[in-house]
Parts: sequence; C-alpha cells; structure tokens
Amino acid sequence: MKAPKKILVIRLSSMGDIIYTTPVVRCLKQQIPGCEVHFLTKEQFKYIYQQNPYLSKLHLLKPKLKDTIQDIKDEKFDLIIDLHNNLRTSIIKIATQIPSSTYKKDSIKKWLALKFKWTSLFSKDHLVDRYLETVKFLGVKNDDKPIDYYVRNQYRIGEFLPPSHQAQFIAFVIGATHFTKRMPNEKIIEICRGSKLPVVLLGGNDVKDNATEICNAVGPNVYSTCGLTNLDQSVFIVSQAHKVIGFDTGLTHIAEAFDKPIVSVWGGTTPELLGVYPYKVKDSLIAGIDLSCRPCSKFGLEQCPLGHFKCMKNIPAAEIVNFTNT
Repeated sequence: MKAPKKILVIRLSSMGDIIYTTPVVRCLKQQIPGCEVHFLTKEQFKYIYQQNPYLSKLHLLKPKLKDTIQDIKDEKFDLIIDLHNNLRTSIIKIATQIPSSTYKKDSIKKWLALKFKWTSLFSKDHLVDRYLETVKFLGVKNDDKPIDYYVRNQYRIGEFLPPSHQAQFIAFVIGATHFTKRMPNEKIIEICRGSKLPVVLLGGNDVKDNATEICNAVGPNVYSTCGLTNLDQSVFIVSQAHKVIGFDTGLTHIAEAFDKPIVSVWGGTTPELLGVYPYKVKDSLIAGIDLSCRPCSKFGLEQCPLGHFKCMKNIPAAEIVNFTNT
C-alpha cells in the first residue's frame, strides 16, 4: 500500500502495555514523512500520551462503542494499527472497514506455557519488538531507543523529599496491583537496611501502611511518598533517582524511559512469559528465582496458590543490595 497519511494506533489498557507502544508511535512519526499519528486508549491511561511530541491527537474510548466508531469514521484514517487485538478492537475494525495491521498475541501458546511451564514456548522477543512487527510492512524499523514518557509539569525535588534524600537516592517502587507481584515487607526492609544511599518508597494509598512499617523498621534512611504524590509526581521522583528498584508494575516500566540503572523484581509473574523485561536500559538486573510453580499467573494473583510465596520470599536480598550499592 502507499504510505498512509493518517494512522490510528490502538491500545486500550493497561499502563505497562501502553507505555511499550510509545516506540511504535515515535517510529511511525519519524519514519513516514508528513504522517499524522493518532492514539486511542481509555480515559484512565491518557496521561501516558498527553505530553508525547510524536502524537498528532489523542482519542479516548467513549462509554458507548458506537460513538467511538463514529469518531474514527469522521477522522478518515488511512490505516489502523491494532496493538490490543481483543473483541472491542475487532468490532472497531469491522465497523469502520479501515485497512488494519494487528498485533499477534499468541494467546494459546502463552496459555500452554503458563499451564504446563513449557518455557520453550516463551517468546524471546520484547513486547516492543512484537508491537513493531505490526508496522514492519510500512518499512518502519526499530530505532533502538528507549520508551518515551514526558512528565507533565515542572517540579523541584525539594517539593517532595527532605534534604537528606535530595542528592542521591534509591527509588523503590513498592506498589503493585496484585499481591503476588509485591515483595513482603520483611524482604523490602532487608534490602533497605543494606542500602548505602537513602531510599525513597513510591506507591499509592494501598501500600501506605506497608511503607509506614518499613520506615519504622529501618529508620531515617528511608522516606515514604506512598499516598502523598500523584503518578506524574512519582514519575518525576523516579526520573531524579540514582537507581530504581521495582516490581512488575506500571511505574517500574515507566522508569525505563529515563535509562536509570534498574532492578526489575519478579515473583509470580515472569518477564519471559510477558516479554516486558527492561527495554534499552544500559544497566539492569532482573531479580527472580527458578521454581517449578513459577510463573503461577500472567497478571498476578491475590495470594500464592500454594501458600508458601517462595518466589518473593526466597529472592536473595544481597544480590539487589550489591547492585544498588555499586
């Protein structure tokens, strides 16, 4: 097909998956002369693209799908890049009859890999590379640059951290949606006690009590911003950190945009299954242990199915401490 002049990229959720679409938008904009690149997502994820300079227009999914479909028709797109590939995006493509290229999920292969622990079925490619396969037919190539995230407002680190934590600090993202993605408090305490640098804890209200327990156990070397900062402010704090520790969660993945040395900690989920290990980060450590029961899920669970939670409890704290202290 001839080079499209107006492209709609679709990824409706979730935070981590959407942040990994940013190289696709950037490469499309930079490698197709004069092309408009639009993006469609859910309202709650609009912050990821609101400041993105490669995006021509951001579209938000409306309560009624027919209204979104009409908006797409009115825009007269030449091409849809569907990076979600679910029932809703299939309906959009059928209803609009716009030429499209769709991300291949390999859902059956992933299910078999998860169910029977057939690690040979795990994809060797990062999610970004698999997303970029959908635009390869346009002659678009991977530019080998990190993901993009642009902090919405201008801040000063002194607005959020005490003087003792403003020079060099370790940002520790202790929040995650599901229990099996989070380290137990005692393991976080062990890591924080071993840190030579001050540690700043990041997360929402759901881990505020955890943060209080950790601070009380470790002392003044740890400072918590959990429940005190919004996402944009938390991202800014991460961007100013010396190094970052985090679990399989959106804020940890966003941290990759700033190319900070990062410890990516994995429990019940695995980077091999999801294909979302640190992308184009010069210095990183993937922390996790081999267990016959791991991974136990694709997205995380509310409790360990076997009750022992060894995947997090048995991760060597010394390995993480050594990485952050060097």
